[in-house]
Amino acid sequence: MSRLMFYIIVGLLMVVGIATSVQRHVQFEIPWLPGEQRQVWEIEAGINFNAQGGPVQVDLALPSHQAGYRVLTENTASSGYGLAYQADELGRTARWTIREAAGSQTLYYSVQMLVSDDARSPAQTPPDVATTPWERPYDTAASQLIEQAWARSANNATFARELIRDINGERQEENARLLLSQENPAALVVRLLNQAGVQAREISGLLLEDGRRRQTLSSWIQVFDESGEEWAIFHPLTGEQGKPDNLLLWETGGRAVLEVQGGTNSRVTFSMMTHDQPASAAVRNHYSEDTLLNFSIHSLPLEEQALFQTILLIPIGALMVVFLRVLVGIKTSGTFMPVLIALAFIQTTLPTGLIGFLLIVAVGLIIRNYLSYLNLLLVARVSAVIITVIAIISIFTVLAYRMGLSAGLTITFFPMIILAWTIERMSILWEEEGPKQVLIQGGGSLITAILAYLAMNNPWVRHITFNFLGVQLILMALILLLGNYTGYRLLELRRFKPITDDEKPS
Repeated sequence: MSRLMFYIIVGLLMVVGIATSVQRHVQFEIPWLPGEQRQVWEIEAGINFNAQGGPVQVDLALPSHQAGYRVLTENTASSGYGLAYQADELGRTARWTIREAAGSQTLYYSVQMLVSDDARSPAQTPPDVATTPWERPYDTAASQLIEQAWARSANNATFARELIRDINGERQEENARLLLSQENPAALVVRLLNQAGVQAREISGLLLEDGRRRQTLSSWIQVFDESGEEWAIFHPLTGEQGKPDNLLLWETGGRAVLEVQGGTNSRVTFSMMTHDQPASAAVRNHYSEDTLLNFSIHSLPLEEQALFQTILLIPIGALMVVFLRVLVGIKTSGTFMPVLIALAFIQTTLPTGLIGFLLIVAVGLIIRNYLSYLNLLLVARVSAVIITVIAIISIFTVLAYRMGLSAGLTITFFPMIILAWTIERMSILWEEEGPKQVLIQGGGSLITAILAYLAMNNPWVRHITFNFLGVQLILMALILLLGNYTGYRLLELRRFKPITDDEKPS
């Protein structure tokens, strides 16, 4: 039962670790590989109007997360104006206010939209069917158009398509031309759809083209199905169904895009450009959403993020130590001293770290050998070794600076207490078992530290451990499995070499 429980725990750790990592990749679009690029659109809306010398209130509809696009960042430029963002069931708006303004006014709103195949539109509330009675003779023309399109349709979507073609297509007749004298094409189609009991509204979208300036929004028709849950988009002139890939829906609540109180001659134009940027930066604000399922290091301040970026690499080094000691059979001086040395190598670079480590340990062993003749107590002796290590590091750092070797300044990243205990342990090992064991354990520690450094300093490993905390559970499961191994180590197999030699035919 105890073995069964062990494997159940290991399996749960693996499943939970893999599931949370996949969930973060799918839901929050965190890439598996570092350096992936994402397309981002930068869109700027410029609002111009003439203020009349009194209070001014400007309301601008704003885009939201939608199929194919996700809002990254928003900024405004409005000197002297108060600003508030508002959201309701019809969408988001920005409201600028000022107590007194006169003359030409310009306000700016800019947004970054991430192109995302996984982004989905939020649930939308169908509009109420608003019926406005027609006057004669327009009522007759409207009824005839509705009857003709209704007879050629099977559902709300096909009815909208046939109605658009009757009004703006080749089938356009006198009835359509008569009604177009009263309404623009998009508004007319929506009014006729509502008259037929179909939930529909006019929405506004922006066709994205790189480098375009002073563009305006275009009108589109949103039609809901009979259940009011699914909807489709139609071009008001051609009747084509579906949302083009480069269409960004700007206003989807059926209200005005721009409303200005206290001003005249108002208009809004758009400029846009696209660029690629690293995926980690493109979705950084999406990382830090404060939800339980998005438990992320990115929600911490940058200083703590930098600290955890290094701390989360330690389990990788621990896995390397367990693998090399349990399966390979490499002997090290201290259990996890190589991991700390590998962390120091990350700060100093490998060549500088190797030279610094060998110099400190070599000089420390010489001084420790002299201290052994003083017959000091253990605590005093180790304390003296610690001070000696600090003095050695200080001297080497000053010498490196005087010689113009800036890389030598990073030697201070070595863990001084660990180095002191390593020197003490190697010195005792030298006295008890000779220099051969010192070389074996010291060399094993150095090899393990180098391999741990190569694993921990890999860009893909650093990216995965920092962005997917579930990997820590997977590492825990692997370490538990390695800890359960009781077979021969690879380096122990050489003991059987004489047996194989004896079995060879002479």
